[in-house]
Amino acid sequence: MRGGIATGVGSWPGTDAREAATTVLGELPDLPHLVELPARGPGADMIGRMSALLVDMRFDTTTRGYRLAPRPGGVSRRARDLLRGDLDALEEAWETAGLAGSGRPIKLQVAGPLTLAAQVELPNGHLALTDPGALRDLSESLAEGLVTHVTEVRRRLGAEVLLQLDEPSLTAVLEGSLSAVSMLDSVRALPEPEALTILDRVIATQSAPVLVHSCADSPALPFLRKSTAAAIGFDLATIATRDLDSIGELLDAGKPLLLGLIPTTAPAVPPTWRDIAEPGVRLIDRLGFPRRTLSTQILVTPACGLGSTPLPWARKATSLATEVARAYAEDPDSLTFDEPSGVA
Repeated sequence: MRGGIATGVGSWPGTDAREAATTVLGELPDLPHLVELPARGPGADMIGRMSALLVDMRFDTTTRGYRLAPRPGGVSRRARDLLRGDLDALEEAWETAGLAGSGRPIKLQVAGPLTLAAQVELPNGHLALTDPGALRDLSESLAEGLVTHVTEVRRRLGAEVLLQLDEPSLTAVLEGSLSAVSMLDSVRALPEPEALTILDRVIATQSAPVLVHSCADSPALPFLRKSTAAAIGFDLATIATRDLDSIGELLDAGKPLLLGLIPTTAPAVPPTWRDIAEPGVRLIDRLGFPRRTLSTQILVTPACGLGSTPLPWARKATSLATEVARAYAEDPDSLTFDEPSGVA
């Protein structure tokens, strides 16, 4: 995984899988991704999609979201149909672009084991995270299902696969701040060693490099630094001074960082690529790393998924990401800015 390139985080606006696949391949040629299209409803969002990937586990819906179901139902069948259609659309776009068998990389995004357990209920109404046995079974099912998913995509496209585990609930899992299903229920903080074991077991099972991404307001960077993930992604706007040491240690360890630099909503004043590039440059300068780090270890992404973003801004966001990545790759030492800005 090299720096100086742009990629997406996961979700994309709209409901047309073929249009989305073609757009992403065109806008993000260095590292396109298999998008999620949550606007299609249950089974298409980040959590519902997992019902198509888990082994011997299926979801049903509740008024609050998803729960494990004793047998396949409408939600799980729909999730499988949608994922199959998404893969067909990507394969078609891949072949049309002349990429079949090229070994070019493709990124897949899935819910990580901790977020999945924090968002899915057991049949009794409690979160899977509150039951150690259910948490273990869910993470093992996920790990096995992802092996099959990666193998299928690799076979269909003749591509190198990068697997992204999305963990937006990670901070809440570690802090014990998840909302309980009922007033009588409680969700304890999961001890860090236990959480790390679960995450690393899923990572170790995979044949593809694994990155972990978090869109949380306060990403658990000290925790992620201890994981075996090949790369870490986060929204740079959520980073505070307390996070700088962890970021420096990640870079020192040689791990690539996916910096979420482009906002998911269009700013009142349209930004230029220089506006978007500046915080990343300031971060590297503040940490004392050479500017070439931008070309070797920094990938550029939107701050989070673009599923709820109007399509024109989603297209603009990916275009800006590509422009910034190109500037980081070509001559980062030449980048200058008039006004100081950066991490709070």
